[in-house]
Amino acid sequence: MDFREIMADMYRNILIHYLKDQSETTLYKGQKFSRKSIEAQIPPEEIISIHKALLQELFPDIHQDILNSFDILLEVMVGYGLAYQEHQSLRTKQMEIRSEMEIAANMQQTLLGTSIPDVKGLDIGALSVPAKHMNGDYYHFVHDDGQFLNVAIADVIGKGIPAALCMSMIKYAMDSLPETRSAPNIVLESLNRVVEQNVDPSMFISMFYGIYDLNVHAFYFSSAGHEPGFFYDKRTGQFSEIHAKGLLLGIDKKTRYSQFKKEISPGDMIILLSDGVTESRTENGFIEKETLLDYIKQYLHLSAQEIVNHVYKDLEKLQNFYLRDDFTLIILRRKV
Repeated sequence: MDFREIMADMYRNILIHYLKDQSETTLYKGQKFSRKSIEAQIPPEEIISIHKALLQELFPDIHQDILNSFDILLEVMVGYGLAYQEHQSLRTKQMEIRSEMEIAANMQQTLLGTSIPDVKGLDIGALSVPAKHMNGDYYHFVHDDGQFLNVAIADVIGKGIPAALCMSMIKYAMDSLPETRSAPNIVLESLNRVVEQNVDPSMFISMFYGIYDLNVHAFYFSSAGHEPGFFYDKRTGQFSEIHAKGLLLGIDKKTRYSQFKKEISPGDMIILLSDGVTESRTENGFIEKETLLDYIKQYLHLSAQEIVNHVYKDLEKLQNFYLRDDFTLIILRRKV
């Protein structure tokens, strides 16, 4: 007796017992039979054929119309079985892709991970949260010989694995720069040439690059089409945008970038972010700039990292805990 004959005999016993007692126990046996049939890859139409044959055996005088109705059910189940197999195949592939994405995300976190430096005279907070598995945002700190703190924040116009690969390339291009970094505009021009030569023309990268001079407390910065940050003036208690314009990385290898300077007094803050922060969305559309700044104002008495964490949680709650874009927020505050 082969396996299918064994399954047919099992189904016969279940059917006979149920016709006699209609018990819940027998129905449960039917569920177990169903699971075994799936494991044995027995298609549903074959089970219907077994059921039809058993009815003919148990009820020789059964009306022919009833038996004929099983022919329709057989055809329906053939289509259902094919659709179910396709569904299972797609589900398996989806699980494989999800597993690969999780591995890729872990690798990205390892490759692009950067630590927040402990810098005398500065309070630093940073947080980057991907909207999906892979992060299209990137931030990086380099504390050189103690005199300068370099900070970069970038955003790939694109998502998923291609964006992650672009960020990996940017990270290693930045690592290849001299330890004593030159001016921010020169850094962007160097990275721009790398991106233009190595990235698909359909993908572009925005980046803000700044160098904080710890000796004179001046912040030098340049932007390649990145979201404008904010400056908090402790003396006046006012926020203002950090204006720095420049072409996205990867458009034209001959692009030149302007450099700007900001004097930093005790208590002043530099706020850098990606568009996932300013473009947080509610049912009524994007949040206003003033809304974001109001959230920051609530937590000015806290450390920079606590401010970043609280603002993220507030904006996440505002969006019903669903991020539509990668979120990156950095705060540099000169200690009083």
